[in-house]
Amino acid sequence: MKTHAPTEATARERALELLWGDTRRGSRGPERGLTLERIVAVAIEVAQEEGLAAMSMRRVASRLGIGTASLYTYLPGRAELEALMLDAVITGSALPHERPGDWRAKLAAWARDDWESVLRHPWVLQLHDAERVPGPNMLRWLDSALRVFDGTALTEPEKLAAIESVDAYVRGLARLRMDRAAGAAGSRAERGAPEGVPEDTSTRERDDALVRLVDFDRFPALQRALAQGAVPYAADRFDFGLQRLLDGIERLVDTRGLAAGAPAAGGERRPD
Repeated sequence: MKTHAPTEATARERALELLWGDTRRGSRGPERGLTLERIVAVAIEVAQEEGLAAMSMRRVASRLGIGTASLYTYLPGRAELEALMLDAVITGSALPHERPGDWRAKLAAWARDDWESVLRHPWVLQLHDAERVPGPNMLRWLDSALRVFDGTALTEPEKLAAIESVDAYVRGLARLRMDRAAGAAGSRAERGAPEGVPEDTSTRERDDALVRLVDFDRFPALQRALAQGAVPYAADRFDFGLQRLLDGIERLVDTRGLAAGAPAAGGERRPD
């Protein structure tokens, strides 16, 4: 009799059942007190310490001190486990609408918290399929983010678009920064650079080579930027881009408020 691998839709359905069902203990699991929460915590530890590629059912089972077959009695496979992992870290330290201040302050605080969380858990950016399986924490977070705009005249689609724009900015910049760091690490490994050599030494070597090989007079705008200390994807530039994005959303909020007869937000210009 032929057997068929579970389809992507089946995996998502099983993940949803795990996320929204009884997560106290696997229904077929042996009576040893193991919970899905404990399994997910250990899987996150593996991904955090060894990278997402190293996170397998066998590896998680080994850390838990059980056989791989026993782990499969709690959840069907890796795809479902990844969905649980993502939902476990999605909310951050506080929900967006619970933060102090007006909508802009709440959104900025959430964005900074999300930025720091992604940098702490870089493997989250690799969970593309898991993101399509909304769990309780994910929907609780989204509901909270929409509530940030209570009291404004934004339409519901505009609220969601604003949230998605900020989320895309945070994750996009984090991915660029991580890709750049990974590329630098790969280049160092290819050159056989010793592990103890600090990254700034490697960067100086690269910059010295560029100065020797490149005529920057051909690139006057870039030359001016570099002369004034501009560095691509610098960490301290995160807040600058965030504030400019929030400026645009604030203009829309004010425009919608004026159209509805409400006073504009106005007030002092926020520091960058």
